[in-house]
Parts: sequence; structure tokens; C-alpha cells
Amino acid sequence: MFEFNYVEGATMFSAWGMWFVVFAGLFLFNEFSRRQKWAGFFSFVILPIILTVVWMTVLKDVTYTDWFHLAKVYSATAGCIGFWCIRHIEKKDKITGEVVWRLADNKIALCFPPLILAINIIEAVARDIEVGSTYWMMNSGAIEGEVVGVMGGPWNYMNAVAGILNIIAITGWFGIVIRKQTKKDKSKDMLWPDMLWFWIIAYDLWNFVYTYNCIPTHSWYAGLALLIAPTLCAFTVGKGAWLQHRAQTLAIWCMFAQTFPNFQDTGMFVVKSTYNTTIYTILGAIALASNIAVFVYMIYKIRKTKRNPYKGELYTDLDEFKEIKMMM
Repeated sequence: MFEFNYVEGATMFSAWGMWFVVFAGLFLFNEFSRRQKWAGFFSFVILPIILTVVWMTVLKDVTYTDWFHLAKVYSATAGCIGFWCIRHIEKKDKITGEVVWRLADNKIALCFPPLILAINIIEAVARDIEVGSTYWMMNSGAIEGEVVGVMGGPWNYMNAVAGILNIIAITGWFGIVIRKQTKKDKSKDMLWPDMLWFWIIAYDLWNFVYTYNCIPTHSWYAGLALLIAPTLCAFTVGKGAWLQHRAQTLAIWCMFAQTFPNFQDTGMFVVKSTYNTTIYTILGAIALASNIAVFVYMIYKIRKTKRNPYKGELYTDLDEFKEIKMMM
């Protein structure tokens, strides 16, 4: 499935060691940026402005310039800025100091998180279809953003369908709430009670397969490490705020990849795909099956509860939903 770059000095220890460095870096950066208001503003407003200038000047001949990589870095950053605004923009009474208005209470604003998530998935679905149609059963050779190449096939279309089902299964669009501040946690995380573990796992499987299909040389880091970091946070210290964690880790990873593209493209830390068609097919089938299962479960809950999964919340009877709601 994966091939470490032993020719340029890689070892099993160096490959796994760097994976854990990337994973830990993403997890810790997310903790830094979510815990303090100023840290989030610096990470997703100030830092991207500085790096954009660097990419367009000093690194203009080095950084990725294809539409997909640029769309990813700026859409992920836009998502983080929007989430930061939902979490922190509010108006207080000048006399009492009490909050009299919050952006988080605006129903239109609450459509932004699921919308940016859906757009992000659509971008990847489009890329899967593009790779499948352009490089059907052949290796593309070196292309921008993938120095070793991609190989198209039916797995791209299987995963594209999985991605579309994943979008359809996004429920509770207006159910996002802000975590109440406590002495131990002042993060004001953006909680999404209806986004539960089964949808997150189906998303992770789909997204990993997308990276393996379309950026196989990057999937060791941008697939596994980048997906596990926000999921672990959402299941532990930052329960209920998976989308926020996902957006923040994705944004910082995209900024890192734009600034240091050779990290994944050359040298001992490169991890390549074996380009085994059987593995591609199995992974595509797993991603598709998991998202079909979530879709079927959603339909079952709709029929049972008679709820509209987009105007309201669908999984209100589940214990995990209730646990997240208690944090608001």
C-alpha cells in the first residue's frame, strides 16, 4: 500500500517518526489556535496574509500554483475565519457587560459551516472524477502537486459517489452551538451535536481514499495524520467540535505544504503509493460502503422520527448528541 523512500535514506523509524511529528504538530497547533481568541486570529488571518506574500514572491517558482491546491488552502482558511467569527463576534451591553447579540445566534451565519464543508467535499469529488477520466488505468507521470503521478480507474468514481453521499448525509445545518466557557476550557468551541462519530468515520474513510487516489505521495501525511489528528481531538479534549478541528488542522497543513512542498515531494520523508489496482479497488469499496451505511441510517432515522434533517436535528435521541448539547 505504501512504499517508503529507502533509496534516499529512509528507514521504518524515520518514516513513522516523521508521521508522529506531523500528527503531534497538527494536534498541538489546533490546541493552540482554539484555546485563545487572539491565537485563532493570528493563525488564520495574520499568518495566511504573510504567507501569501511569500508564496507570490520568494517562493513563486517553488510553491503549488494549480487550481486545486490554491482552492484548498484558501477555502480551508476561509472556513477557519468564518468559524472564528461565529465563535467570537458578539455585542455586549456597555453598562451591564452582558452579551446582547451574538453572530452564533444568526441562522444565516450558521449555514456557513455546513456550506463550506460541502464545498470542500465537492472540490475533492471533482478532482477524483478528473483523475479518473483523464488517467483511466494509466499512470499520469509527474504532474503539478504529485511528482510520482496518479493512476485513474473505477475507484475514483466509487469514491466520488461516496463523497456525494457524505454531503447528503450532513444533517442539523442550524443546530450549531457555542461551548460554554469554564475554568478549565475557555475555547468557545463551535459544537455540532448532530455531527456524530459514524458520519465522521465515513468522512475520514472517504477523504483518505481521495488522498490515496489523487495525491498518493501525500496521503501518508495529508491523509492519515491530517485526518486522525482532528478526529482524536473531537473524541477527547474537544468533543463535538470536529468540523472546527478539521478546518484548522487542514488550513495549517495546506499552509505548510504550500511553503515547504519538497517535504512530501523529494527526500527521505517521501512515502509513495504502490499503485496496486487491487488496493485501490478495496479502499474505494470500503469508502463507498461506509457512506452508503451512513446514508441508509439517515433515511431510517428520517422515516422513524419524521424530522427534516436539514432544517432541524436528526439524532436527538442518541446519548452522544445529548452529551454534546450539555456543553452549550
